[in-house]
Amino acid sequence: MSKKKATTKNRDNTAFLYLRLSRDDKLDGESYSITNQKKLLTKAAKEMGFTNLVTFTDDGISGVTMNRPGYIEMMAELEQGHAAAVFVKDLSRLGRNYIEVGKLMEEFFPTHDIRLVAISDGIDTQEGENELAPIRNLFNEWYARDISKKRRISNKVRGNSGEPLGPPPYGYQKDPDDPKRWIIDEEAAQVVRTIFTWYLAGRGVEQIATQLDHDGVLIPTAYLKTKGINRPTKHVAVSPTHWNSATIAKMLANQEYCGDVINFKTYSKSYKLKTRYANDPDKMAIFKDVHEPIIQRADWEQVQEKRNSLRKRETYDGDVGLFSGLLTCADCGCNMHFHFNQGNREIRYYNCSNYKGNRGSCTSTHYVRVDFLEQVILGEIRRMTKFATAYEDQFAEAVMQHSIRAQAIELRELQKSLASLQARDQELDKLFERIYEDNVSGKLTDERFARMSQNYDAEQKALSAKIKETKAAIDGLRSRTFTKEMFLSAVRKYTRAKKLSREMLNALIDHIEVHQAEKINGVWEQRLTIHYNGVGAVAIPETVPLPAPDVTVNTRRGVYVSYTP
Repeated sequence: MSKKKATTKNRDNTAFLYLRLSRDDKLDGESYSITNQKKLLTKAAKEMGFTNLVTFTDDGISGVTMNRPGYIEMMAELEQGHAAAVFVKDLSRLGRNYIEVGKLMEEFFPTHDIRLVAISDGIDTQEGENELAPIRNLFNEWYARDISKKRRISNKVRGNSGEPLGPPPYGYQKDPDDPKRWIIDEEAAQVVRTIFTWYLAGRGVEQIATQLDHDGVLIPTAYLKTKGINRPTKHVAVSPTHWNSATIAKMLANQEYCGDVINFKTYSKSYKLKTRYANDPDKMAIFKDVHEPIIQRADWEQVQEKRNSLRKRETYDGDVGLFSGLLTCADCGCNMHFHFNQGNREIRYYNCSNYKGNRGSCTSTHYVRVDFLEQVILGEIRRMTKFATAYEDQFAEAVMQHSIRAQAIELRELQKSLASLQARDQELDKLFERIYEDNVSGKLTDERFARMSQNYDAEQKALSAKIKETKAAIDGLRSRTFTKEMFLSAVRKYTRAKKLSREMLNALIDHIEVHQAEKINGVWEQRLTIHYNGVGAVAIPETVPLPAPDVTVNTRRGVYVSYTP
């Protein structure tokens, strides 16, 4: 089939063929297959005089949702006026949503002058309105609702009988002789046992993840792929052996490793909504000792006690989250993560989440103690509030100088980025003209031309959005104004503050850059750069008699670190 570039220039002879097949449709026979749909629609479109046919497909996706990749792509092309007609096998292919399909037929297609042809339903909008179309749409939605209701009833019966409703977790596999029964996958089960053994021996989830990565153990999704099983996942793995600490934590909490079956762990609020929500424990159906355990129940329960105790101790004083989201690494820009000393939980600290020792790329830990931060930040806030209130003129001058300088740098970067984006946009125009000429002259096949032009179109759409966004940022930056009252109004609330609070930090501070401690003249010093809201990292002039906080903390035996602004 010839598949040329769909543009407004060849709109009149272009038709879009939309094919959709869901799991339920497969039960109704071969007539619904993608191949047969395509044959049927291609024949009909050609007979009606359309020579440029473009196909959009959603295979294995329910018509209840309108959030389908092929459908969304087709609608975007239709909005740009790239086709004169849409062909479907029947209206249910467009969707089984009465309201959404009704809007398409009553509003979108007529507004954009698009002809709709539904072969099996005998609908062709060029021949006038079809009074039965709304009724067909309603029946299509009722069908989806009925199928969903039957599936829920079936799942309830199966789930309450002890049959596993979901796929077996990592460590188990379906019994080839009885798919309703799980048996141990010994290779994966050994990894599960190792994880539980290490945790009970005192290793943390991040340490376990690091060790598995070091040992080259495949993560669950990668391992299942080697078995020919593809499991959907929201997270893109860095590498097939890069274990996530959240994965370890989830496995440690999995009761099914004791040999149990747990059904109805999640639920959906409507057959139209695909989002799953965690169910209340009392609404789950738990069947114990159904299959062979990988982990002994006593060991699993010991792990749960340990983890529950750990979570309580981590948040025992409410101060753990005081600097959450405010600390960034001065070298790589990544967030800092909270930790506590395993031997002494009173020692709490942050370090760079991207540190290479934790499988990141940052070369230093940027270790900083919480008690050190509390003293320094409170002292600096007091110093800044005194500077802002007692030396208003000098404060305003310092802020204006910083603001103007920072704004000039930011504006220059945005303008440079805009120029680069616009240059690429013009280059794509020229490239498209070149391949169009090559296609007309026969140097480039229709198929190759379609693929290349589609890629150029996609890139140009992304560029257009980025250019618009950058222009808006430049306009916003040029219109930005500063008055010292903006900061002073927040500062006056905390002139007599004696203790840090989350409210105070959020009101005054945008973020804090943490530098790696350095040894200078035999003394370890650590710098913190505080960026205040609406003001930035303003330095207090040396002429102002407000000395920096004098803070020194014993970070480890015999090593003292002092604060340097």
